[in-house]
Amino acid sequence: MLERINNNNDLLAIIIYRNYLCTGIEFLTPDEASMQVGVMCHPQGHKILPHLHVPSERSIKDTQEVIFIRKGKARVDFYDDDKIYLKSRTIDAGDVILLISGGHGFTVLEDIEMIEAKTGPFMGESDKVKFIPHS
Repeated sequence: MLERINNNNDLLAIIIYRNYLCTGIEFLTPDEASMQVGVMCHPQGHKILPHLHVPSERSIKDTQEVIFIRKGKARVDFYDDDKIYLKSRTIDAGDVILLISGGHGFTVLEDIEMIEAKTGPFMGESDKVKFIPHS
């Protein structure tokens, strides 16, 4: 299953649940997104030709994250840009979540191991604003 978390016209996140089935190549993000995420499913014997990525200067104004849940379980809470709580989802081992916009927080429900990839470079503590949510 694949779920897009929206707030009005804003895409906040995409959750790729562990039971998601794909065929071929499917990019889940639009071409202009600063973090490109796709799923690729190929049959045994399929080859992806060796390739290099051409250096290209890019301008990134937002920070997006991809989190891979290796083990455990967490609740993800989603917030709008005004820090208002919107909804929650539970993610488990094998799930992947792309956090695109708005705010988010996590509550660990079972001991968890996550891998995070995000747009960079990291700007230190000035990279994020922590907040106490209001409903």
